Amino acid sequence: MKSLLVIKPSSLGDIVHGLQVVQTVARARPDLKICWVVRERFAELVRAAPFVEEAIIFRRREGWLGFLRLLWELRGRRFDAVWDMQGLLRSGLMAAMVPAREKWGRPDAREGAGFFYTKRVDRPAGAGPHHAIEILLEFTRTAGVEPTIEWPLALKRGDVLAWEKFFAGDPRSTFVIFTDSRGKRKEWRGFSALMKAILETVPGSRIAWCAGRRAVPSFAAPEERFLNLTGCPLDEMIALVRQPAIFVGNDSGPMHLSAACGNRVLAIFGPSDARRFGPYPPESTRHRAVVAPGGRLALLEPGAVLAALNELRARP
Repeated sequence: MKSLLVIKPSSLGDIVHGLQVVQTVARARPDLKICWVVRERFAELVRAAPFVEEAIIFRRREGWLGFLRLLWELRGRRFDAVWDMQGLLRSGLMAAMVPAREKWGRPDAREGAGFFYTKRVDRPAGAGPHHAIEILLEFTRTAGVEPTIEWPLALKRGDVLAWEKFFAGDPRSTFVIFTDSRGKRKEWRGFSALMKAILETVPGSRIAWCAGRRAVPSFAAPEERFLNLTGCPLDEMIALVRQPAIFVGNDSGPMHLSAACGNRVLAIFGPSDARRFGPYPPESTRHRAVVAPGGRLALLEPGAVLAALNELRARP
């Protein structure tokens, strides 16, 4: 195999997982030409990976016309192998259009996507539940590479942003708080109270807020210790969560990216399963998951999150 097409158009966290897996293959097979089908929204993250030669853009906003244009483009490309890491009908159709000897798909593919594969990767060994990365790691075996993850995820540096000097201090006293998630049920409402407690109890602490939607804390935070980047563009958000700091946030793509970049991560979970979707690997001393009582985030007290955060900060 000399050329590989990866199909993983979205979402942010899924792409981060896929990049970690593909990085393993790229390091073992430096001769391999790797291209990636990705939504335009996440294209800059894929382009930042030095082991991806080309990002092939899926313009989802253009609807069916954009999808048909992509299929036509894929029909004219040739690869030795295709990995459909998405496992849905749309990604299966993309794989179907590519002239390739081998078309590998997920073992848990849905919506009839499996009809378009020549083979499926095996399920991870053991009873599970299996982490999302562990399912994707089985793709590495198709390239003759053992399934392992290496840290950090190597990404090319973008433009230097004016606010980066905010992160010049001790990473254990600097915090990035991400208040968003995909879905209201996964969003904890205690970040203002947590931030106030951090500022009061952690000497010299500095906190940056990050989210897709504009948000403000419920109290007046000292300007020199607080950076509000909520509502910033996605490329700026990606740069922020890569900064040397402790990440605190909901189950989200930025949480996975910060963990992949080697930061300490405190992930807050409600209804979703931390064993499957928490920071990887869950046993790492850099990672800590806080699970709300009964999966209900409304029952999770800021004091419990602060205690978990202090325990994470104290780890060697």
